[in-house]
Amino acid sequence: MTGYKHILVGLDLSTDCAQILNKAAEIANVCNADISIAHIVEPLAFAYGGDVPIDLTEAQALMEQQAKTRLAKIVDEVKLTPKDQFVGIGQAATELHRLAEDRAIDLIVVGSHGRHGLALLFGSITKGVVQNASCDVLAVRVQ
Repeated sequence: MTGYKHILVGLDLSTDCAQILNKAAEIANVCNADISIAHIVEPLAFAYGGDVPIDLTEAQALMEQQAKTRLAKIVDEVKLTPKDQFVGIGQAATELHRLAEDRAIDLIVVGSHGRHGLALLFGSITKGVVQNASCDVLAVRVQ
């Protein structure tokens, strides 16, 4: 196994997060690597095509705060002490790439849900992370 020094785990805050974090922790233990964890909240304007006639600032801030709370709970449940925890707003793959470059990450760990049908046709966040990463990416298959 490559000697990874800093692992970034991208989580979607689903029920599969513990499985993904545990896999990342196994690798970190073998490599004596640091772990940072990130969740990216998609901007509400994206969901509405970017042309929204109302101010979504408060709703976006509430979503971000709820994500921080949920992420902290997941990390606590797994009993992991990450170097850093991030909750950001943006396009998930792009933000994970930015974090990886800014923080000298040498492995990104994400979950892969094994999509089928239309979800497979239109791609996934995992695919976006894998395709444009400047470091290794591990896609942990979750059911």
